[in-house]
Amino acid sequence: QVQLVESGGGLVQAGGSLRLSCAASGRTIRTYAMGWFRQPPGKEREFVVAVTWNSVNTYYAGSVKGRFTISRDNAKHTVYLQMNSLKPEDTAVYYCAADRDFRGTVYLGGGGMDYWGKGTLVTVSS
Repeated sequence: QVQLVESGGGLVQAGGSLRLSCAASGRTIRTYAMGWFRQPPGKEREFVVAVTWNSVNTYYAGSVKGRFTISRDNAKHTVYLQMNSLKPEDTAVYYCAADRDFRGTVYLGGGGMDYWGKGTLVTVSS
């Protein structure tokens, strides 16, 4: 089992930045693909970004590409999401997730990961 706990959410003005963290415990995530998803108010959960276990490949949703950056520190069992130039439409609950095997396009449907955190709320005011 892998337990994931997100932190770093909060209220920020449009144009601002936030960094989310995801701390993993239980099994090591060293060999797991990791990702961030989000669920805007009243909408379905959607894919944001995923990274392979060795950080060689990252995949971003078009809506966040160029503004968000995922990184991971396997030694600290932590994954980060740096969010810059935030927009009101980025308001959502953000979920960290882990997958034993990277499955790429499967994530585009908003799921496909093996383990999920409980989420952290990001609110961007206009």
